[in-house]
Amino acid sequence: MSDVEDQQKTRCGLVAIVGRPNVGKSTLLNHLLRQKISITSRKPQTTRHRILGINSDEHTQCIFVDTPGLHGKHDKALNRAMNETVASAVKDVDLILFVVERFVWNDTDDLVLKLLENTTVPVILLINKIDLIKDKEKLLPHIGELSAKRDFAEIIPVSALGGHNLDVIETTVNSFLPVSPFLFPEDQITDRSSRFLAAELIREKVTRQLGEEIPYEITVEIEKYEQVGSVLHIHGLILVDKKGQKRIIIGKDGERLKQIGSSAREDMEKTFESKVMLNLWVKVKSGWADDERALQSLGYID
Repeated sequence: MSDVEDQQKTRCGLVAIVGRPNVGKSTLLNHLLRQKISITSRKPQTTRHRILGINSDEHTQCIFVDTPGLHGKHDKALNRAMNETVASAVKDVDLILFVVERFVWNDTDDLVLKLLENTTVPVILLINKIDLIKDKEKLLPHIGELSAKRDFAEIIPVSALGGHNLDVIETTVNSFLPVSPFLFPEDQITDRSSRFLAAELIREKVTRQLGEEIPYEITVEIEKYEQVGSVLHIHGLILVDKKGQKRIIIGKDGERLKQIGSSAREDMEKTFESKVMLNLWVKVKSGWADDERALQSLGYID
C-alpha cells in the first residue's frame, strides 16, 4: 500500500476516560470536544452515566467514553450501578485515558489501577490540574513514581480546565486509533438524546447551587420535551429523597428553584440553539437511589 493510500484511510476507535471521582474527566471531555455534553461540578460523582463524546475530522473519528468516577462505596444500588458502568466501559475500547490529580494518589486510584489489570489495550496516564502545581520541579520525580505502577503507553501532564497539552492528548490518542470506517456521522457529537442532556443540565445547576446542602440523592426526569414553533417547551421533575430536601431546592418563595431554572434555561438555549420555555417541579421519591426498578426506569441500569 502506498503512503498516499494509507493517508486516505480513516481511523476510528473508542477511548474510555476513567478515574476516581472529581479528577476532571468530564471537564477534559468537554474541552476536547470544544462543546459541553457532560455536566460538571465540584461535587464528587456528578457524572453518573456512560456518555459518548464524538470528535471527528476529515480522517479521524475519536469516540470518547466518559464514565462515572470509580469509588469504593457499594452501600446503595446507584453506587453499584455506576461502578458496573465503569467496568463495562473499559472492556470494549481501543484505548484508555486514566486521569489522576496532581500529586494525589489514594486508595481509589489504586481501585482504578486494579480494574485495569486485565485490560490488554494501551493505557495513557493523564496527570490533571498541573496548572495548580507551584513547584514544577517536583513533577518529574512524581512521573517517575507513577510510571513504576504500570507500563503506561504514555504519561502526559495536562490541565483540562486551562487547556494545557490538550493538543498533545489529541495527537497521541489519534495515533493509537485503528484503521476503521467512521461509526457515527461526522456532525454528531454524542449518542445521548436532547432529553437526556436537558435533564443533566438541570441536575448540574441543582448540584452547583446547593453543593453541601443537598446530598447525593437527587435526579431529574424530563416529562415533556416538545418544539412548538420557535420555542422548545421542557418540563423537568427534580426527584429528591426527603421532604427537607424539597424545601431547600424550592427555597423561600420559590426563589432558589427560579434561579436553578433560569441558569439551566440559559445553558439549554446555547446547547439546543432555540428559545426555551422551562418549567420545573420538585417531588419526593424516597429510596430511589437504592431501588433497582427505579434506577432502571431512570436510565441508570440498562
